[in-house]
This record gives sequence, C-alpha cells and structure tokens, in this order.
Amino acid sequence: MSYSSSSPARTRAFARVLGPFLAIVTAVAAYRMPTMAAMFSDFFANGAVVWITGALLLLCGMIIIALHQYWRAPAAVLISLFGWLLVLRGAIVLVAPNLMIRGGEALMPHQTLLRLSFGLFTLIGLYLTYVGWIAKPRDH
Repeated sequence: MSYSSSSPARTRAFARVLGPFLAIVTAVAAYRMPTMAAMFSDFFANGAVVWITGALLLLCGMIIIALHQYWRAPAAVLISLFGWLLVLRGAIVLVAPNLMIRGGEALMPHQTLLRLSFGLFTLIGLYLTYVGWIAKPRDH
C-alpha cells in the first residue's frame, strides 16, 4: 500500500489503543510475576481457551496488518511489527501450542529476563501512548 496523508493519522489512532494496552498489561504482568507460572499452567490446561486465544491473536494481528501498512516513522514501525508479532504468535498458538508451552516453561525460571522484557514492552507502550495522545501531529 502506498503512503497517503491518512497514514500518520492511522498510526496515531492505533497508538492511542495499543499504547495504553501495552503499557498497562505488561506493567501488571511484571508486577504479578510471582503468580505468572501458575496462571501460565492454568491457561494451557484448557484447550478451548488456548484455541480461542490463538484465533483472537491472529485476527487482531491481521487487522493491524491490513489497516496499518505504514513504515515511515518509529511509532508506525512499532505498530506494524506488533501486528506481525500477533499474527505469528496466534498462528503458533493455533498450530503448535506445545511450542508456546515449552518456550514459556523455559522462560519461567528467568524472572529477571521476563521482567526486563515486560519493562521494554511497557516503555514501548508508554511511547505509543505519548505519540497517540500527547504529541502534536506533524504536518506532512
């Protein structure tokens, strides 16, 4: 899709939704880290919930990819990459949930690494929140 004047506005709209979502969810996940291992096990114990979650991840990622094909600004790149990440994760959860289980089980003992990862996504969420709600739109 070619660049249009609506692309920055679309990036801003996606940033308004994805920014606060990422900031809140990842900050809470980092805070609740001691309970995450049990929650992880409980989640994968229910095949229907896993399948529905994979389908929703795939759908959300495809919506982002379809509606946001703009790669010219840092926030736009982050949003587009997030869409592709959701598609990839959704497909893996649908097709090979055992890969996610093994990956999660391998990461659970590394609480510091997980907290740093959640912290990085929290910072990305805060940046997108700034872009979406606070920064003045640039004229193109």
